[in-house]
Amino acid sequence: MKTLFILISLFFAVSLSARQRDSRVREYLPPARIVWQQESQLIQGANHLLLSGNGQSNLVNHNICKLSSTDRQHPAILLDFGKELQGGLQIVTGMPASHEPVAVRIRLGESVSEAMCDIDGVNGASNDHAMRDFTIRLPWLGVMEVGNSGFRFARIDLLDDSVELHIKEIRAISVFRDIPYKGSFRCNDERLNRIWQTGAYTVHLNMQEYIWDGIKRDRLVWIGDLHPEVMTVNTVFGYNEVIPKSLDFIRDATPLPGWMNGMCSYSIWWLLIQRDWYYYQGDLAYLKEQKDYLTGLLRLLISKVGDDGVEKLDGGGRFLDWPSSENPVAIDAGLQALMLQAMKAGNELCKVLGEDALAAECEAVGNRMTKAASKVIKPFLKSGVAPDAPGSKQAASLLALAGLMKPEEADRRYLAVNGGHGFSTFYGYYMLQAQAQANNYSGALDMIRSYWGGMLQMGATTFWEDFDVEWMENAGRIDEITPQGKKDIHADFGRFCYTGLRHSLCHGWASGPTAWLTEHVLGVKVLEPGCRVLKIEPHLENLEWVKGRFPTPLGDVDIYHRKEGDRVITKIQAPKGVKVIKSDS
Repeated sequence: MKTLFILISLFFAVSLSARQRDSRVREYLPPARIVWQQESQLIQGANHLLLSGNGQSNLVNHNICKLSSTDRQHPAILLDFGKELQGGLQIVTGMPASHEPVAVRIRLGESVSEAMCDIDGVNGASNDHAMRDFTIRLPWLGVMEVGNSGFRFARIDLLDDSVELHIKEIRAISVFRDIPYKGSFRCNDERLNRIWQTGAYTVHLNMQEYIWDGIKRDRLVWIGDLHPEVMTVNTVFGYNEVIPKSLDFIRDATPLPGWMNGMCSYSIWWLLIQRDWYYYQGDLAYLKEQKDYLTGLLRLLISKVGDDGVEKLDGGGRFLDWPSSENPVAIDAGLQALMLQAMKAGNELCKVLGEDALAAECEAVGNRMTKAASKVIKPFLKSGVAPDAPGSKQAASLLALAGLMKPEEADRRYLAVNGGHGFSTFYGYYMLQAQAQANNYSGALDMIRSYWGGMLQMGATTFWEDFDVEWMENAGRIDEITPQGKKDIHADFGRFCYTGLRHSLCHGWASGPTAWLTEHVLGVKVLEPGCRVLKIEPHLENLEWVKGRFPTPLGDVDIYHRKEGDRVITKIQAPKGVKVIKSDS
C-alpha cells in the first residue's frame, strides 16, 4: 500500500510539473472583405464568409459559400481580415453530397502579394519559422483549426478535381495576451495618434509566451531587437511578466563568456534593458537575481576594452543593425558609444547591488573610453560616407546619447540631413532620442510623421522590420493587388536578411515613436527607480494639446497639456507615492 501511495504521489507530482498553461487567449474574427476571386463563376455565396459566425457546424446548411471545381478549373478566394494578426484560421464546413475530405491550399500573407505568391526561391517567400503555405484536407460537416503565423490575408484554393466544397465560415484565430492598454496618448494630430497606437499594437502582437522580434519571422528572442519593445511595454502596458521571462530565457541560454544571440552588441542590450526595466518597474528583487550573470558580463565587457580606451569587441560579428553593416567606421564609432553606455549602466546597477568595487571599475573604464573616443570618431567624421548613408545616422545617434558628440552637432551633420533617408525602423528610436537631446523636437515629430506615417500610408496596421521612404515612389499598397506599372512595396524591396517577401511587416523594434511620444511630447521622464519621481516636461511644438496616461508600479498618472498663447497649461493626476516635478517648477 505504501509503495502504491508513493507511485501515485510521484505520478501527480510529475503531471503537475509537466504542465504549462498558455498565458494567451484566442479571439475569432471574420474577414473584413473579399479582395479577389479566381473562377468566380464557380463560387456561390462568397459574401456569407463576411458574417460574424459562431464556429459551429450545423445541419441547416444555410448561408454557405459553395466552391465547385472541374477537371480544369479550380476556384480560389483571397480574404482580408483588416489588420495584422498572430494565429491561424478556423474553417467550418457544410454538407456537400460527397462525404469525402476535400483538399485545399492555404496561403497566409502579411500583404496581398505574399498571400498570392508561390515559394519559388526568388521572391523571398518561405515557410521558415512559420508555415504560411500548406495543404490540408477539410472534413465534411466539421471544423478545422490550422496555422500559426503572422498574417492579415489568407488565400484558399480548392485543389481537387470535380468536387464541391461547402464553407460556412472562415475566421482568423487571433492569439494574444489579454492585457489592458494602461498607457495612452492623444493629441490634435490624428496621424501621430495612429502612429502611437500602431506601435503599441505591434509590440502587443509580439508579446506571446515570450516577446518576439516579429510574428511571422523570426519569432525568436533576439535580445538586441527588444530594447525599443521593452520601452514600449513600459509606456503602454506597465509591468508584464513576458519581459523578465524573456530576459531570463536568453540569459540561461547564453552561459558566459558567450554572446547573446551570438553577437557581442546584443549582450550589451541585455544589460541596458536591465537598467531601464529596473528604473521603470523598480523590482529590486528581480535585479538581485541577475547579480551573478550581470557582474560576470560586465567583467567580460571590461576585458574587451584595450589599454588605449578603445573597445575590442569580437565574436559573432560587429553589429549595430543591418543597414549599418556596410559602413564599418560607423560600426566602430557606434560600438564605442554602446560600450560606454554599458559602463554607465553597469556603474548604476552595481551601486544598487552593493558591488562598489565593480561600479568604480566601470566608471574608470568609462572615463578611459571617453578620453579615447576621438580615435574612432575622427575616422567616422572623415570617412567621406554620406551623412544619410545607411549606418551614419545610427552611429551619430549613439555617439550623442553616450555623450561623445554634442547632440546639436549630431543632428546638424547627420540626423536632420535629407529627412527620413538613412533611417531604420530599429535604430530610428535612438535617432529620435538624439534629436530630442539636440532640442530638435519639431524635426523629430516631422520624421515620425513622414517615416512611420509613410508605412501607414502604404496600408500598414503594424510597423515593419525595415522601411525606406524611397520605396513609396510609384508603389502599390500592401492591401491591394499591385496595379500594373507599379512597384510591389513588399516583394520588390528589402535587403540583407529581409529580401522581398521574407521581410517582416510586424517587427517590434519599429515601435520607437510610441515610447518617444510619451516621453517627449506628453513629457514623462522617469528620475527614480519604480517611477517614484517623474519629471513632466512637454514639448508640444506645433501641437495644440496632448493628453495621455502613463502606467507606474504605484498606479497610473493622467496628464493633460494645452497651449494658451505662449504658455502651456498642464494638469496632472498622480497616485500616492509618485512625486511629480513640473518643468516650470
